[in-house]
Amino acid sequence: MAGALNALGHPTTPLLFVISGPSGVGKDSVLDQVKARHPDCHYAVTVTTRAPRDGERDGMPYYFRSRDEFQRMLAEGEFLEWAAVYDNFYGTPKFELRRAAAEARDVIVKVDVQGAASIKALVAEAILIFLAPESAGDLTARLAARSTETPEQLAGRTEAVRRELAAMYGFDYVVVNRQGALQQAVDDTEAILRAERLRATPQVFTLR
Repeated sequence: MAGALNALGHPTTPLLFVISGPSGVGKDSVLDQVKARHPDCHYAVTVTTRAPRDGERDGMPYYFRSRDEFQRMLAEGEFLEWAAVYDNFYGTPKFELRRAAAEARDVIVKVDVQGAASIKALVAEAILIFLAPESAGDLTARLAARSTETPEQLAGRTEAVRRELAAMYGFDYVVVNRQGALQQAVDDTEAILRAERLRATPQVFTLR
């Protein structure tokens, strides 16, 4: 499929958008609404070694692979980024970008802050969007309100939030997801997608 061209004759697809931010900031909530507004985009699916839960199947919401298969893909350089989370591995496969590029579709990837940096190192044209809370205290309060962690775990999360917020200055855009203002965060994210497509020379990505 041929991609669209702008008024200057430059291709406008495929673009790679990477959405990141600290845990608990609302990345999934924002993305769910972006998906509803932009079903034309390709939303990258992550590979995991964890077992599927009831109602899950391969490709929804993850690609489920054995640890041996994951290690094989890792050895062959098939991940844009990957991480160990507790007893399982998670990674963004390069074939997701190849598939979208072949279909001339923009790609949206959701990863943690470290994963965003790894993707940028591999794909220089990646457009990084940092989803931020109104303040570190605001996000800490959200995490505490969940009542799912011990005080020690919450203290560790709070320190991680501060480290992750410090990383926002390496991103191209920062979208603030304020409490009770989800629609504004979605609108701001959508505005970034539109603006990047309107560049005189869009950041069409090349997978190296």
